[in-house]
Amino acid sequence: MSQKAAAAATGPGVATAATATATATADAMPTAILLADVESLGERGAVVDVSAGYLRNYLVPRKLAEPATAGSIQAAQRRQEAEERAQRDAEERAQENATLLGRTVLTIPQQAGEDGRLFGSVTPQDIAEAIRDARGIKIDRRRVHLEEPIRHTGTYMVVVEVTEGVMATIKTMVVAAGS
Repeated sequence: MSQKAAAAATGPGVATAATATATATADAMPTAILLADVESLGERGAVVDVSAGYLRNYLVPRKLAEPATAGSIQAAQRRQEAEERAQRDAEERAQENATLLGRTVLTIPQQAGEDGRLFGSVTPQDIAEAIRDARGIKIDRRRVHLEEPIRHTGTYMVVVEVTEGVMATIKTMVVAAGS
């Protein structure tokens, strides 16, 4: 039986309702949870509406998104909360480390002449190693801010970036090493 015959047999209202239901289903945009930052859509963890083809053919194969179901939305929310908690903990740890380093006095022995001039210099790498030895805190040498290497004995205030935006000033004493 053709569509016209079916429409005539069931009446004109039934065929129109079936067509409207199929159109409404096709117009519904599927939702997706982003697994990575996508420039045109949003950040990782966001729930967005995308076309079915874009989700199926682009986002899912590249592991940029997954179809949003009730379970996957809850899992994404739990992941988001865990990431926020971990970030807060890391910020608190960085503040504690900065406070600890602010109270730290580093003593770095170096060979020096009688006029206090060093045979060599104290570099950011030396300061990072002294921090690790004194407090057990690993600091990248690129986060130790020295305008130029220290070439004389004396006391210096060295600025260290513990993490992004968290700074500490460490009192550093460079002394002549005993022979």
